[in-house]
Amino acid sequence: MLHGGGFSALSWALFSVEISKIIHCQCLAIDIRGHGDTQTENEDDLSAETLAQDIGDILQTMYGESCPPVLLIGHSMGGAICVHVANMDVVPALIGAVVIDVVEGTALEALASMQSFLRSRPNTFKSIQHAVEWCVRSGQIRNIESARVSMPGQIVNIETGKLSTNELPLPEESTEEPTKFSNPNAIAEDAELPPPAAPTPVPVASAAAASNVKKYTWRIDLSKSEKYWEGWFQGLSQKFLDVRVPKLLLLAGIDNLDRALTVGQMQGKFQLQVLARCGHAVHEDRPHEVAEVIGTYLMRNKFAQPAGDGHFLKHMPAC
Repeated sequence: MLHGGGFSALSWALFSVEISKIIHCQCLAIDIRGHGDTQTENEDDLSAETLAQDIGDILQTMYGESCPPVLLIGHSMGGAICVHVANMDVVPALIGAVVIDVVEGTALEALASMQSFLRSRPNTFKSIQHAVEWCVRSGQIRNIESARVSMPGQIVNIETGKLSTNELPLPEESTEEPTKFSNPNAIAEDAELPPPAAPTPVPVASAAAASNVKKYTWRIDLSKSEKYWEGWFQGLSQKFLDVRVPKLLLLAGIDNLDRALTVGQMQGKFQLQVLARCGHAVHEDRPHEVAEVIGTYLMRNKFAQPAGDGHFLKHMPAC
């Protein structure tokens, strides 16, 4: 699974949980070069060919000649790289391709305003929570649960240079002893409960200073990758149509379809599914619905078996 520009592999967290409930599968999400926790000798080489070759090299390193059947799923920039991977034949075990909310025509049109959009974003955040709040309020991700998981993978600590996910506490088992009552049906009285801890006073000056601290910034400066943008999307529609495995295009709006894909869809060259009432990060805003769509696609093509009791309510018909 390949994330969009600026995101990380954590973008697929909620979707992975949902798809694993529907079908038997293994989920592999990758931090693309220059993103997340991935470190390479040349962080700035984000050309489509390099990123596509990276994916092939990763799978070759992991599986060698015994690579299992692979379904590539990509969102936005990751969707474009997914198409390039399929066209370059760097994954011999490829059985299908899913592209989420990226179309050549609209993508190329959006490039003109991309630098303006990037400048409109805050450069720094005072806390991880502050970054998550901005992410939801700005509409980048509309699902607060997904934003809490995904956003820490997009920012780094300015002082340490490390991804903010390294600062998140690991879940621990509770060591607190349960309150014991003499009667199992009794309701706790105030005297039986431990007294609340007194709050520690915070100096006014310290609180004011903390509010102005610039502690986190973006993991990647996307504005510096501008020279690669056109290479990601130029000719993407025809490349997508030329992919020789079953294809699924998942969009946030039908208006995003360009002419080449409209003709291709009418000719039955790929499956099209539109999910309304969600933003660009479709798989983060609506992880369950996206999992249903992709699960149905996989089972219809006999690429996967249903999980659980075998009863799966298929998603709405696609065109």
